[in-house]
Amino acid sequence: MRNPILAALDVPTADEALRLVRQLAPVCGGFKVGSELFTAAGPGIVRQIRGQNAAVFLDLKFHDIPHTVARAVAAATRLGVQMLTVHAGGGRSMLQAAEQAARETAAQMGQPPPLVLGVTVLTSLDDEALGQIGCEPHAGRQVLRLAQLASQAGLRGLVCSPHEITELRQSLPSALQLVIPGIRPGTVAGDDQKRTLTPRAALARGANWLVIGRPICAAPNPRAAAEQILNDLASP
Repeated sequence: MRNPILAALDVPTADEALRLVRQLAPVCGGFKVGSELFTAAGPGIVRQIRGQNAAVFLDLKFHDIPHTVARAVAAATRLGVQMLTVHAGGGRSMLQAAEQAARETAAQMGQPPPLVLGVTVLTSLDDEALGQIGCEPHAGRQVLRLAQLASQAGLRGLVCSPHEITELRQSLPSALQLVIPGIRPGTVAGDDQKRTLTPRAALARGANWLVIGRPICAAPNPRAAAEQILNDLASP
């Protein structure tokens, strides 16, 4: 089984992140670098993780005018990341510019393009919260609308909550990769994530990748926690 676990390095320093990478690299499929770590440690932390032959999911959720997003995606591609995120709410032109920049920059470097992932609805938002920001107060319909837009714009992957996996698999091309945050083993509370699922259930519904942060990285023994999740996924 390909290891689907992306450990979220939601820590404030490069030293903490690299310590986790050394512990977890043998039992994780890659590492998510998000806003906190990237702001604290800069592009250097991506280079250091890649220097350990580990895959990087750069989760900065670019959302700006198409030209600006294209330049940001090109810069991320030059860093050597395997995945990166843009907000699907940025519109078709922005999404197309992001995908084109990833492909063209990677071609210039002679390497495969990173997977540009459209972020649909944050897993911290529920129906009430969507209504408060002026969106249709139904997370499932909002996710599907943005997912279809991202697919039509040429994106090859999406980020969505576990609860939308089944509908997206029924509505979108089967080749589209789904990266799923809000993953919580059954023994771990959901904290601020409102739309969660267990790792095994998410894969069964059609997830390709599982973003897991606190249940692994905040555990007393992060490697043991990751190994337990991986063993659970591999068991019949």
